[in-house]
Amino acid sequence: MESTESSYVSSPEQPQKKSPPPPASPPLDSVEKPTYIKLLVSNAAAGSVIGKGGATITDFQSQSGARIQLSKNYDFFPGTSDRIILISGGIDDALKALELIIAKLLSEIPTEDGDDAEPRMRHYWERRFHHKVIH
Repeated sequence: MESTESSYVSSPEQPQKKSPPPPASPPLDSVEKPTYIKLLVSNAAAGSVIGKGGATITDFQSQSGARIQLSKNYDFFPGTSDRIILISGGIDDALKALELIIAKLLSEIPTEDGDDAEPRMRHYWERRFHHKVIH
């Protein structure tokens, strides 16, 4: 014979507590990975990006939402006399910060051969690739 009674007993004095479901995690593909951009600049250009009392760099960080860091004075990229600017944040924030920095530097670089010549800048690109481990 089959019994219609459950083999589980619940006490009427203690109502069962259900734990809330865990918050849904966003899919891994939708989580924005941080973007890092490195620039090498002269000591004078680094000072221009920092600004008086740090005002310029603070303003750029506020406008862009990215974090902007500079290597310490006389802490140069190996084999150069250039300081390092590191921009980090979401891709849109990092690109906005880069745009602000480059606009600032271009506005202060003297041109060669008069006003018609283009300012000259050296640039280095470093790209870090992200990968997934599939189990």
